[in-house]
Amino acid sequence: MPYDTINDLPESVKDHLPHHAQEIFKEAFNAASEEYNEEERAFKVAWSAVKNKYKKSDDGKWVKNE
Repeated sequence: MPYDTINDLPESVKDHLPHHAQEIFKEAFNAASEEYNEEERAFKVAWSAVKNKYKKSDDGKWVKNE
């Protein structure tokens, strides 16, 4: 199920990722969902895309990679 806006993302994504990371997640999820037609795989692809640009800091917040 593709997400039309970042407001449609699951709370686990919206509550933890910065806005830009949410946009990355949404776009990657939608593309993977279309390509693989498998929700679990789309989630893995989306998180992987986020982790290419962001990392979790020591205090548990997602920050942009330098």
